[in-house]
Parts: sequence; structure tokens; C-alpha cells
Amino acid sequence: MSRTAFEGHAATSYAEGPPRQVPGFAGLHRMATLLLAERMPGDGRLLVLGAGGGLELRAFAEAEPRWSFDGVDPSADMLALAGRMVADHAPRMRLHHGFVDAAPDGPFDGACALLTFHFIAREDRLATLRQIRRRLRPGAPLVLAHISFPQAEPERSRWIARHVAFGARRDADEAQLESARQAIATRLTILDPREEEAMLAEAGFADVGLFYAGLSFRGWVAYAA
Repeated sequence: MSRTAFEGHAATSYAEGPPRQVPGFAGLHRMATLLLAERMPGDGRLLVLGAGGGLELRAFAEAEPRWSFDGVDPSADMLALAGRMVADHAPRMRLHHGFVDAAPDGPFDGACALLTFHFIAREDRLATLRQIRRRLRPGAPLVLAHISFPQAEPERSRWIARHVAFGARRDADEAQLESARQAIATRLTILDPREEEAMLAEAGFADVGLFYAGLSFRGWVAYAA
């Protein structure tokens, strides 16, 4: 759940951000676990893309004591943080430095990417989904959740402002809020929800369903066709 922007010092304060910035953050982990467990066996193997920080790895490991995990992240600092976060579950964890092509071939019983895909460039999105798909058993679930909202103006700017307002600290001034709005507008890859669903289908996933909508965030579950 990280990208290289969180390297170095930022990694040490990572755990403070998502609970403040993501509506229903703890519930998102619980929902993701439930949806994965519907199809995964009791001793299933889960691929976690963007696993740096380790928050979702820890939540899954605590909820499902027999699952094993392969986590992938391009940030060495964040991956090290994940290792510390899941130290109590280390025998069930394998962490891989890199992008999705650094993941083992599997086959995996499920895959998850929480708060990750808005860091992936549009031109890499479909290829990333296809790389996940080819590592999954037929019928295996994929759970995704990230920023997604309509991209036509004025809706796009309205949603960006809402996103920033929700996650802002109480003492943030207007200059800080405007800087955050510009960062969201220019540094992230945010797609319309309809494009997200079409891309999942093109990558080889079926029965795409929306399970989570929290202000600027959307979450889907889909299954390897």
C-alpha cells in the first residue's frame, strides 16, 4: 500500500495516514478479508500488491491464521516497514522488492491491492491487471480499492476537493489544502469507475462487483475467468 513517494522519513509515519485519509479504513480490511475468504481455501496463498507498510498484511494474517502471503512493493523502505509490522507472522510471509513482475508465478488462491492502483500510470494499468490474472487460479478473487471518481469537470475538481478536505489535519491552512489538491490532480492516476470496471474485464476478470464506496474511494471484487 505504498509507492516510492513514501520513501525514507515518510515511511516511519505511514501508519498514521490511511486511517485518517480513508473512510472506514478498518472496515475496508475486514470486508476485503471476507470477500477473499469466500473463495480461498483455509490454507490459501494470497498475493498482495503494494504491500509496503504492512497494514493489510497484518490484518489478513490476524484474521486468517492459516493463509500464507507474498507481498510485493517497489519501495525498499516501505517493504522493510512491512517486515517489522508482520514480524509475529514471519513464517507465513514472503516479501518481494519490485513491481508485479517481481511476484512469484503462483498459482495464487487470491490477490489484493488496497490503495495502490492510483499510483500506477494509466499505460501500465492493464498490463498490471493481466500480470495478476495470470498468477491466479481460475475463479480466484481479486480485491481492489483505491481512488476512483468521475473525470469530467466540474465533477473531477469537486471530488478532489472532497478528498483533500476529508483527510486534512484540523490545523491545515488554505495554502496547504491547495497544495494537496494540486498534488492529487497531477501526481495520481485516477480513473472513472466505469473505466476501472471495463479494464478489469479486459484483463480477464469476470463478475466485477462494487463492494465499497467511501467518498473518493471505490472498491471492487472480481474473479479470474
